Amino acid sequence: MKIIMLGAPGAGKGTQAKMIADKYALPHVSTGDIFRANLKEGTELGMKVKAYMDQGALVPDELTVEILLDRVSKDDCKNGYVLDGFPRTIPQAEVLDKELEKLGDAVDLAIDVEVPDENIVRRMSGRRACVKCGATYHVEHIPPKQEGICDRCGAELIQRDDDKPETVQKRLSVYHEQTAPLIDYYTKKGILKTVDGTQDMDAVFGAITAIIDRH
Repeated sequence: MKIIMLGAPGAGKGTQAKMIADKYALPHVSTGDIFRANLKEGTELGMKVKAYMDQGALVPDELTVEILLDRVSKDDCKNGYVLDGFPRTIPQAEVLDKELEKLGDAVDLAIDVEVPDENIVRRMSGRRACVKCGATYHVEHIPPKQEGICDRCGAELIQRDDDKPETVQKRLSVYHEQTAPLIDYYTKKGILKTVDGTQDMDAVFGAITAIIDRH
């Protein structure tokens, strides 16, 4: 079962991807993790990625797909995998489909975790992180015992720049422009399923597993 996870930043798709991977014993394949692993190991692909990153340029789609295919050709992926963070654009999806087709393969399911923008802004702008131990909190859902102070180590809690409402809005507009068109792309292929991401984490996971089990 080859699954692609879709959803806006902050929709919770990464958490759900990990839970799916655990439940169905599938590798959780995140392009960010693969890039980091290749860079760390100094592989040939890693060196190619580094050349772009050093110039502050985006890694081209063909190279990203090459790295991804290298990862999913490993033995642990022979029964399938959960893709998280890729594809992000229609051209990436097209390159991925073309390369999988050459291998006589295809994506089975694209699952969209749907959350309205205003929920995401509220969700992300409520996050707080400890400056010392990195523990994370949420002012509404997981508040610290004492406001602004970490329960674990007593250090100060801050709002990361990434979580500030104006930054979240920018990330969402990039998502709507570049990634949201994938919803139509996979709908036309007949493999898109949508779940309501405003429910709590377990309810979202329940909806996703029901889709996978029916497939």
